Amino acid sequence: MTVPRRRFLQLASGAAALSAVPRLVRAQAWPARVVRLLVGFPPGGGADAAARIVGNRLSEMWGQPVVIENKGGAGGNIAMDAAAHASPDGYTILLAVTAPAVYRFLLGSLSYDPEADLAPVSLIGSYPHVLVVPNSSPFKSVRDYVAAAKANPGKVTFASPGAGSSPHLAGELFKQKAGIDITHVPYRGVAAGGMTDLLAGRVDAMFNTTGSLLAAVKAGQVRGLGVTSAQRFPLAPELPAIAETVPVYEVVSWYGLYAPAKTPASIVQKMNADVVAMLNEAAVKARFEPLGIAVAGSTPAALAARAQADTELWGPVIKAANIRGE
Repeated sequence: MTVPRRRFLQLASGAAALSAVPRLVRAQAWPARVVRLLVGFPPGGGADAAARIVGNRLSEMWGQPVVIENKGGAGGNIAMDAAAHASPDGYTILLAVTAPAVYRFLLGSLSYDPEADLAPVSLIGSYPHVLVVPNSSPFKSVRDYVAAAKANPGKVTFASPGAGSSPHLAGELFKQKAGIDITHVPYRGVAAGGMTDLLAGRVDAMFNTTGSLLAAVKAGQVRGLGVTSAQRFPLAPELPAIAETVPVYEVVSWYGLYAPAKTPASIVQKMNADVVAMLNEAAVKARFEPLGIAVAGSTPAALAARAQADTELWGPVIKAANIRGE
């Protein structure tokens, strides 16, 4: 039987609408159970604190628990690897602290493809790192620290939360720009002995995130020498920019959310819309302020572009310093 053209078009339109229904229903039904938020560092540091702010608010918005899973190690790559291999069903997301492709330079071979196996969702915010010393330190400024390093090559130390972590890379770039030889001492997170050794004077200084160190600086527990942004950071204007002493030095890091690749586009879109809306809330911004994080959501494309720029920045630094991840 020949179907009249008008009826054929009606049937075709109905079929197209029906094919869109499962995608729409899937987005509306998600999430229907616990969502895992993976963090590549132990509890107590800046990444963990940021993840908990995000997770708590999204849990309220979604009506489902968002559970933080700390998978520390390898400068954050253990969590990255777990996210890349997770089921792409919307129930695993990752708080990334650096561009996924940077791990190719740090670790050589990976069991996943950073670009193909992870889908960007949104930026969370950006922040500089802080260079701090114990209150007992003779270094009162970045200039003092640089002078001591030049007078004692290889003997002045700096701690970081892990080999290949973004604070470690910030320290390596500082070495290059300042023309000094300082020795890196890696820890597995700021709470895993790093702060204890700093306060005891067993390491001379530490580079770490504002989330890990800014509260300690403001409380007078450690002495802040400077921030790694090109200008003074609005959330900590009392700290000079390291660039005031070491010109053309700048490091601004970020937190971003990723999902496993092949997560349904409708779910990624909902994640993005909800994260951006959350970050526009005054109460959420206020929770991030003590961590020294300038909150700003983004499109997935903007996060991908930021990650690409970081990959181009850190690749040569990692190669020149022969950095190997844990």
